[in-house]
Amino acid sequence: METEVVSEATRGAILLTGASSGIGHALALRLAAEGYLVFAGVRKESDRERLVDEHPNLRPISLDVTIAADRARAAQSVAQCGLPLRAVVNNAGIAVGGPLEYLPIDRLVEQFEINTFAPIALTQVLLPHLRASHGRAFFIGSIAGRMGVPLVGPYGASKAALAVLVDALRQELRPHGVAVSLFEFAAVKTPIWAKGRAGAEHAIEQLPAEALAQYGKEIQAMLAQTKAEERHGLHPTVIADAVLAALHASHPRERYVIGRQAHIQSIIALLPMRLRDRVIAAALKH
Repeated sequence: METEVVSEATRGAILLTGASSGIGHALALRLAAEGYLVFAGVRKESDRERLVDEHPNLRPISLDVTIAADRARAAQSVAQCGLPLRAVVNNAGIAVGGPLEYLPIDRLVEQFEINTFAPIALTQVLLPHLRASHGRAFFIGSIAGRMGVPLVGPYGASKAALAVLVDALRQELRPHGVAVSLFEFAAVKTPIWAKGRAGAEHAIEQLPAEALAQYGKEIQAMLAQTKAEERHGLHPTVIADAVLAALHASHPRERYVIGRQAHIQSIIALLPMRLRDRVIAAALKH
């Protein structure tokens, strides 16, 4: 799909997290080309410097979503830009995996801090601006939040918790003219999965011998499965297209389930639990 490039931001401001790569990067460029002033949140200074030159409508900002001071500075940047805030897109996230029996609790806490608590906290500080503009709060979820899967429980749980919070937030904000949407999909060709695999491989090296004896086969099967899913995953621009459609819709949907694999997994999640367990086990070739 060809997009007309608008050289000046005239359609309002967008605050986007996790803009350095993958979905966030694709969406940042798409929104900028559509004429939005995009406050593109990144953690690394090198990413901020790189994004500066990619489009005149991009305003890269240093934003660690888990740090309150960073969130406050991001809200201040929006307030000072002179444009209405059309949307916040909570995209930043990480994927933590491994057998729960041996997972350090601080890693589980980190998973929830980044994927669940930070998006709500950032939206809180932006709500005065969203309420004033009748803007939108978008959250990048995952179909993994629909059901538990071995060895990726932390990631799925963080997205499940986010989905419930977003459901509540949507109902609370509807009377105030702020639309809230959740986007769910399966594998996407983004660095989060490569980073997750690298983290998992490092975690495997740290596991005690008894853990490898108990879970080694399952871990290797899961790593192979996630690698295969990523290879056949959606392109980030597919997600960017869905977010843009929701931004421009007069009445955006409550949830956007994107891609064939996500629809299949949403059906599997509805199966009786014992049957669902067998389907998942077969998929992982236990």
